[in-house]
Amino acid sequence: MKLQIVHIELDEAADFVTRFHRHHIAPIGHKFSIGVELNGSLVGVAITGRPVSRILDDGQTLEVTRVATDGTKNASSALYGACRRACFALGYKRLFSYTLPTETGSSLRAAGYRCLGIAGGGSWSVPSRPRLDKHPLQKKFKWAA
Repeated sequence: MKLQIVHIELDEAADFVTRFHRHHIAPIGHKFSIGVELNGSLVGVAITGRPVSRILDDGQTLEVTRVATDGTKNASSALYGACRRACFALGYKRLFSYTLPTETGSSLRAAGYRCLGIAGGGSWSVPSRPRLDKHPLQKKFKWAA
C-alpha cells in the first residue's frame, strides 16, 4: 500500500475540498492541483495558486491554498512535498502556505517547509469594500518551502 501522486483537474480537487476540508470552501482558481491515491482511490488533494496576498503576488511566488485528505496517514505530507517539487520545477522562486494555530504543521515540516511565524488574520471586509468573511479570522502560521 503505497501513496501515489497524481494530476487532477480543479473541479475534482474542489469537490474533494468541499467534502473533506474542515474550515474552508474550495478556491475559485489555481495554477495546478495534485491528488494522492492509495490503491487507486483518491485520498487527498492539494490546490496551488497565486498568493492570496497581493503583496506576495509577484509572478515568482505560489501558495498552497488548500490541502484536504480523508485522514489517510502521510497523505498531507506527500501532497505538500509534491507541491514543493512541482512549484520549483515550474520555475517559481517561492512557495508559501498557512496553518491555523490549532494545527501542528507536522505535515509541512515533514515535507521540508519551515515556519516563518505568525501572519495574517482578521477580516477582509472594509467600509469601502464590504465582504462576507468565509474563512477563519484568527492569526495563522506562515510556512515557506
